[in-house]
Amino acid sequence: MRVLVPRLLAASLLVACGAHAATPSPPPTPKHVVAETLAGQPVNDPYRWLENPDAADVKKWIDAQNAYTESTIGAMPLGKTLSARIRELAITSTTRSSPTLAGGTLFYFENTPPQPQPVLVAKAWPDGPTRTLVDLNQGDGNTAITEYWPSPSGRYLAYGTAEGGSELTTIHILDTATAKPFGDVLPLAGGGTTPQALAWDADEKGVTYARFEAPKAGQALREFDAVLAHHTLGEPATKDRTVFGKGYSHVAEYILLEGSAGKSVALLANEGDGGPAEVYLREGKGNFARVLGHDADVRSAAWVGNRLFVVSFAGAPRGKIVAVAAGGKTSPVLDQGEGAIQRVTPLGDGFLVVRSAGPDWWADQYDAKAGFVRRVPLPATGVAIGGIASESGQNKALIAYAGWTTPTHWAEYDGASGSLKTIFEVKPAADYSKVRVTRVDGVSKDGSKVPVTVISMDGITPNGKRPTILYSYGGFGIPVTPGFVGANLAWLERGGVLAYANIRGGNEFGEAWHEQGQKLHKQNVFDDFYAAAQAMVSSNWTDTKHLGILGGSNGGLLMGAALTQHPEQYRAVVGAVGIYDVPRHETAFANGPYNVSEYGTVKDDAQAKATLAWSPLHNVKKGTAYPAVLLTTGANDPRVAPWQSRKFAASLQDATTSGQPVLLLTRMNAGHGIGAPFSQRVGNAALSMTFFATELGLGE
Repeated sequence: MRVLVPRLLAASLLVACGAHAATPSPPPTPKHVVAETLAGQPVNDPYRWLENPDAADVKKWIDAQNAYTESTIGAMPLGKTLSARIRELAITSTTRSSPTLAGGTLFYFENTPPQPQPVLVAKAWPDGPTRTLVDLNQGDGNTAITEYWPSPSGRYLAYGTAEGGSELTTIHILDTATAKPFGDVLPLAGGGTTPQALAWDADEKGVTYARFEAPKAGQALREFDAVLAHHTLGEPATKDRTVFGKGYSHVAEYILLEGSAGKSVALLANEGDGGPAEVYLREGKGNFARVLGHDADVRSAAWVGNRLFVVSFAGAPRGKIVAVAAGGKTSPVLDQGEGAIQRVTPLGDGFLVVRSAGPDWWADQYDAKAGFVRRVPLPATGVAIGGIASESGQNKALIAYAGWTTPTHWAEYDGASGSLKTIFEVKPAADYSKVRVTRVDGVSKDGSKVPVTVISMDGITPNGKRPTILYSYGGFGIPVTPGFVGANLAWLERGGVLAYANIRGGNEFGEAWHEQGQKLHKQNVFDDFYAAAQAMVSSNWTDTKHLGILGGSNGGLLMGAALTQHPEQYRAVVGAVGIYDVPRHETAFANGPYNVSEYGTVKDDAQAKATLAWSPLHNVKKGTAYPAVLLTTGANDPRVAPWQSRKFAASLQDATTSGQPVLLLTRMNAGHGIGAPFSQRVGNAALSMTFFATELGLGE
């Protein structure tokens, strides 16, 4: 599964004043060099021993690093003040997310802060009473709902759960009328390396779902070779039979899409992350038959009536829509147009297309013959479109959207009249009307223009030294989108500035924008980010003494490359659950092989040499004045090994001459951030904001 952190980290991991007091030395880290050769180049790894979390000396080292970090952060000014303000801002009115319509019933998540986890609810659409189906908040809040799948009629519901940030999913099934669960429990149903997937049978007597093979007694689970299995309701999971995927791919990932009330099922099958999918169709209880190969460059699909619409980027870098019939015959539906296609969804006898161009998002409506009807009257800029709940044949759709100054809104769109009516909105805990949004452009090394969105309070103008935090991601086709400022108001109201860069590796401008940040082109991502940082300085918002940078997961890799390639450009860096030893990520951790389609493989000499040139751990140089660094990780992370942060922290602590702190915090009952409870999310935000505030001089 692609390495990522939820939008919440991008929006609220940001998060006391003046230069900090002299930082004590970090705990010492012994070196035990392991010497290897990669692509003809010598590679020495003095911290390989830190990869074993069960070793007593590693446990002791983690405890010492945590104590060092907590002590250093605890001595920073404004910590308590910022923590209190962040919690206050995070306690909004009830929020809603992930809407889905099935059989006239609307399903969605609902959360009332400081409730640890969202609850799963249902209501007859549009005006029925709300019924709670699943509530996991009775315990410690560390059990999360990973995904849910209503049956075609809405009568039944399958949902997944995972513990302590591990993401390893167990599927449960219940009756939506009574909220009573059946005895069906489907373990090992994806999560971590490969995503969950499930489709209901048309008669609603069974489901097809993704799962790992159960390990033999005494052996550990191998999170590879996922298959699709069929489960009949009421039967034990041990009787489930494999229906697809045996021998398909060591790094298989699946997306299942029900059509015609479950009579047809589409399968998008991927070999790892970051690449195009093969498309398969199944009619009734037949077998899956391949209808499109990798050459169609399909990235997403949706059923529109009885036709499967796939979004293809073959010969169309911004995407085109093609209909696929059961025999594999294709017919064009919609040519490439303005903006990159992000998703397609049915509406009435036609469909909606969500598009983007950099940080700008919109939705266009088309009729049954793909004739343009109108643009949905959403705000023209500053918002991103989230989930859309709709059903073929129904003229009304629920559109979820949010933006920098707009908390989550749900609007009912009437495709017949073109009207848009707000039916739900989150009430924030403060006034955001004085938040201002502007843009600057960076110019990358190869001349590519990189949009940067700048957020500040009214009256905060460029003065060349504003404490500024620059965020981006740059990988796996994941766009950086407008998201509600939320708890980051605590930074802005003290005079700080936030900036978000649309660098390559994402798909904001289409698949070509993504591909230019993959594999042998990965350096473009780092060049784009450096250009964004330079733009913040050249536009006089800040300078190198007041510029901090933030990223998580693949964005953590971005942070590592940024600080090792241009240590003089930044004053402070926060990297969350990041990849820093890229060759070892592929060869010594389960999720690494899944990411080969994005990063390339070090088994290829050309790719190995290119990777070593930017892999953060391999480019730490002894005697360099590195900026202040805070690294965070979770002990149960299934997407990025916690030892990545351990080795990088040890290397930076040994190398830096700046006197600035290099800190590492390991959360022991946490993972990659997916499904983290409210208290953990708020704690992460307060930790990072306190660190940035101190290092960047917020309030000076």
